[in-house]
Order: sequence, then C-alpha cells, then structure tokens
Amino acid sequence: MRTILPVAVVVAAIVAFWYLAAIPMNIHFAVTSAQRAGAEVTPESGAERRNMGAIALAARNPAQWTDSWTQAKPRLPVPHQVVAELWRTTALQHPASKQSLVYHGWVTLSATVVGFAIGTGLGILLAIGIVHSRAMDMSVMPWAIASQTIPILAIAPMIIVVLNSIGVQGLIPKAIISAYLSFFPVVVGMVKGLRSPDAMQFDLLKTYNASRSETFWKLRLPASAPYLFASLKVGIAASLVGAIVGELPTGASRGLGARLLTGSYYGQTVQIWSALFATAILAAALVAIVAGIERATLKRMGLAT
Repeated sequence: MRTILPVAVVVAAIVAFWYLAAIPMNIHFAVTSAQRAGAEVTPESGAERRNMGAIALAARNPAQWTDSWTQAKPRLPVPHQVVAELWRTTALQHPASKQSLVYHGWVTLSATVVGFAIGTGLGILLAIGIVHSRAMDMSVMPWAIASQTIPILAIAPMIIVVLNSIGVQGLIPKAIISAYLSFFPVVVGMVKGLRSPDAMQFDLLKTYNASRSETFWKLRLPASAPYLFASLKVGIAASLVGAIVGELPTGASRGLGARLLTGSYYGQTVQIWSALFATAILAAALVAIVAGIERATLKRMGLAT
C-alpha cells in the first residue's frame, strides 16, 4: 500500500493535468463547431469577438469545455479516448487483422527481437575482444563511441536503400537498425563488467596457475553478469526504437511505426497516441522480461536474494 499510493497519486495528477491541457488545445474546434450549430457562444460586438480568445468564448458556455474531450480528431486526445482506441484495436479486433495493434505490435516485436539478438551477440564479442586485446581497445572502442553520434534518422534510410538495392527487404533491414542501437549499451556494460574484478582476485587466480580462459569463465564472466543485464534493459528498449524508426522511411504498411505514419497522414491523432501507448506497453513488457531473467540468473549464481 505504501508503494501503490504514491504511484496512484502521481498517475492521478498526470491524468488530471492531461485533461486540463486538452481544453486549450481542443477548445478552438469546439467553439467553431458550436458556432456552426447556431449556439450563442460569441459576444455581440464584432471587435470584442476578435479580441477575445477561444477560451474566453468557451467560458461563456461551459459545455464547450467538455466538448473538447469528445472530438473525433482532437489536437490532443484525452486519456479515455486513447484507452478506448487501445481497447478497440486490441480486444475487439482479430489479431491477424491489419486494424489490430496486436498484429502491428507482433511485426515490430519480431524485428526488435532479431535486432536485439544480433546487437547483443555483437556487443558481447566486441567487449571480450576489447578486454583481452589492447589493440582492439585502442582502435575499436573509439569507433564504437563515434558510431553513436550519427543520428539514427539519417542512417536508417541509407541502410534500407543499400540493402534494398541488393534485394534484402522486410525484417532484416529493421533488425539491423535495431542492432545498431542496441549493441553499444551492451559493449559498454560488458566491458565495465569484465573489468570489474579487483587486482586481488586476479592475483588469487594467478596463484592457482589459472589460464586466461579459466580466468574469463570463472571470474570475469560471472562478475560481468549484473552489468550485462543492466545494459540489456537499455538495449532492448533501444532495439524497439530502432525497429520503429526502420519502419518510418519505407512507408511500411505493417508495424507500430506504420500506424504512426498512417495516423499522421490522415490526422488521426487518437490512432497516433494509441500506437505510442502500445509501444510504451511493449517496451515495458520487454524490459520486465529481461528483469525477470536477471533476477532468476543472479539468484542462481548467488548474487541476489
């Protein structure tokens, strides 16, 4: 109860602020609609009509405030509209329908998981090489850092065009973009973890005449587990972002990125916000899965209770 209450208070405050913020964002259309319907929402003087803002006009008729929460294409959808759209596009649609967020979420999830697997594997291999080779540490690590300074929105179309020119389409280009975003956190976290044992621990293994591989498997790798899982949580979220970004330049018809595109094309703001919330829910679920694996693994290793 002590943890639920503060969270509930914060959520309630955010929702209340959201509803209030929607009034000035949507009130202009509500006032215009009421004027077209013949409602008396404007003052008599034409000069006064020009000087008063839409909120002042709506203040003369409080019904306009609630009308700003029920528009079909609002500038800022309110929470109940987003929740209703999420329900309609998940529970009330067949999962295989292109109107279903489950369908689009699965398309994005597939590219996310493949890209995350590629990025994680590449990141771990690079980290091992960097730790065991000074030449790689001095050459590869700076390039890995420099690669993250390139905006993903600039490099994503380049990757898609190059791969498309050689006939590679669909899942693979998006997975590569996901891997590009996810490998760097894994490299940094794994390098930090592999170097985390102190000098006394390395000296102890030397007294046992342990080889480099034995030192890696018995000391470096177990010590790196907490750092690895911390970076995997960041990497899985970054991988999801990469999959969505990979869907934007192609004009894709499938995936959460495609839902965002079609919503922006046709001014369907409720659809855009529902796709954003679906993305956030998917990201939270993926991070929770990684966190669950982390707890089970560290508990098995005796590093957590």
